[in-house]
This record gives sequence, C-alpha cells and structure tokens, in this order.
Amino acid sequence: MYVTHVDLSFRPTSYFWPIAHETHVIAAIKGERRRNAIRNAFDSNTLTPLDRYYSVPVLQQQDRLALGRLHPSFMGGEYLPNRKETELEIARINIDSTTSDVTSVYARAGRSRIYYRVVDEYSGDTLTEKSTRTSKKPLTLAELIVFFLTAWPLDAVLEGNDLDGEGAHDFVHPSSEFYPQFSAAIHAKIDEWYHNES
Repeated sequence: MYVTHVDLSFRPTSYFWPIAHETHVIAAIKGERRRNAIRNAFDSNTLTPLDRYYSVPVLQQQDRLALGRLHPSFMGGEYLPNRKETELEIARINIDSTTSDVTSVYARAGRSRIYYRVVDEYSGDTLTEKSTRTSKKPLTLAELIVFFLTAWPLDAVLEGNDLDGEGAHDFVHPSSEFYPQFSAAIHAKIDEWYHNES
C-alpha cells in the first residue's frame, strides 16, 4: 500500500483570507514546472528576480511558446483556463503525458457560498458534465476527491495509458496548497483501484 492513514475529514479553515502570501502566490501560477520552481525558491528562501518574473500567474503567449520549445513538459498547466475574479486553484493533478497535462479544481468566493469548477487544458474535453458544485464552507478532503474524480475520471486515464499499479503511482502527481494530504489520498485511491483489480 502507498499510504497508511489519510484524514479524509480534514477541512481547510478558508481558501481565501487570511492565508499565507506564499500559498496564494503558488496557487495562482498555472504552469506546473514554474509552480514547483517557485515553491522550491520559497522553501529555500532563495527567491530571485527571475523567479519573481516567472511567478506571474499567466504567461504571455510568446513566453509559453518559448518554454514549450525547451521541452513539451514545460507546457503543463500553462493552458488551463484563466481564473475568474476571486477564484483560485485549490488542488491539481499533473500527469506524465508528453505535455505534462494538468487538471485542476478552482474555487471562487460568492456572497454566501463557495463555487467550484474542475478545469482541464482541453476546453473541458476530458471532463464529465458534473464539473461544478457549490458549498457553504470549504470541502472536506473526502468531498474534494469525490468531486474531482467524478468530474475527471482518473481511473479511465490510467486505464487508457495501460499502466500497472507502480506505473500508475509514477504517472500521477497530485498537489494542493490547501490540503496537505491530497496527494496521499489520491495515491491511496490508486491503491484501492489496483487492489480491486488484482
């Protein structure tokens, strides 16, 4: 088994404020490679002017193209839809496809509810019809996973890539600035799927 314990009842206090500045900066960056670089710079306290430039949430088209020329994997996340006002990303799953595709959950504060949508880099072509929902308070980890994996069927993605259990774990890279055990929970789900198939 990949993990031993995940607290599926965990619920963030808020997605919005007060939240650490670094959390909001990282959660706003579309590109997976850029996001990881900025997270590492924050963690090691080595943020440079170049890091600040590449920490912009959305790159200009010419910058996206330049990164893509370095390697297709640099495009991962860069083609996600732009976030709406007050909207931020609360979780994502990056896969080891050629272009390092990313699927994300965005959350937006309303007057009395939080509005969620799952987004991909293909204008919704990889999603089901149930890719939006609302709640009065932040989702629990369990609720987030059910919503995410209903809107974007990760099990079908893994099946389509003909992966065994170990390959599936290596192929999938979940992350969240708001749910510390999101990655562990997704990997536990993969364990469950492959255990049931064996």
